[in-house]
Order: sequence, then C-alpha cells, then structure tokens
Amino acid sequence: MKVKGKVFRYHDNVDTDVIIPARYLNTADPQELAAHCMEDLDPDFGKSITPGDIIVAGKNFGCGSSREHAPLAIKTAGISCVIAATFARIFYRNAINIGLPILECEEATQWTEAGDELEVDFDTGTIFNRTKGKEFQGQPFPEFMQKIIAADGLVNYIKDAPNSAN
Repeated sequence: MKVKGKVFRYHDNVDTDVIIPARYLNTADPQELAAHCMEDLDPDFGKSITPGDIIVAGKNFGCGSSREHAPLAIKTAGISCVIAATFARIFYRNAINIGLPILECEEATQWTEAGDELEVDFDTGTIFNRTKGKEFQGQPFPEFMQKIIAADGLVNYIKDAPNSAN
C-alpha cells in the first residue's frame, strides 16, 4: 500500500487535547470530530487538507489521554498517514485499531517541512520526500497490521476474518 500527500508539520509532544479538544468529545460523529481536528494548534488545518495529505511530527505524537477520538478525527479529516519520530503507545494502538496508518522515522521528521510532498510505501517502510529528493527508511508494518489497516480497522478485520463468529 502506498500513499502520497502534502505535509502538515508539527513539533514534539502533540497531545490528544490539541488533536481533538475535549470540548468536542460529547459527540462520536467522525465528521464532527474531523471538523475540529487540530483547530487549537493549527486553525487552518481543516480548511487546508486535501484527502491523502500527511502529518509529520516530532517525538511523542499523541501523548495525553487515551481517547480513540484523536486518530479517528485525523483519519476522517482526510489524512492518509502520520509520520513521527515516536508515538505515544496508546495513540499508536488506537491508530492501528481504527485503521490509521502511522510510521516512526526520526530521520524523515528532521528533513521534512510543511508543504513538502511525500510518498510512503507501507510494505517497505520507505518514505520519499519528492520535494527534496530524499529517501528515508521507516519500520514497515508487519503483515497482520497491514491487514488491519487494509480492513479499515480492527473491528472490520475481525468481522471479515475467516471462521469469525459473526
């Protein structure tokens, strides 16, 4: 699986409270969450996204609370992938659970700026910065995680699995 998109660049320690502010957690509607994604950190985020765009951030992306709303808001907003130096573990798990591709690659985060165009190959973990002509190697997803993401999340993966108790 490959994706290509324009970069939205953020710093270290982007927490779930700025990904989706707590004041919007009274809804589970993915479209409503997406409409407010990143608005406290980047007020133009929602107006600037083209489906397929990519978030690149520093260390500890998704720290804070364990809410699944954060990766859901990012995914529904149209972001195809998040690349960070590191992820908070609960965000990492929640992202995979809802089918949001994420990739750790510190080198790519150091050489990528807002507006750059990236191409990401999840099978190999390769990240190619088309703007700068640089290639980076992230950790590819294990096969079972690729299947979860391809199924659009863990629940769909389990429902579609052979011999599941539908």
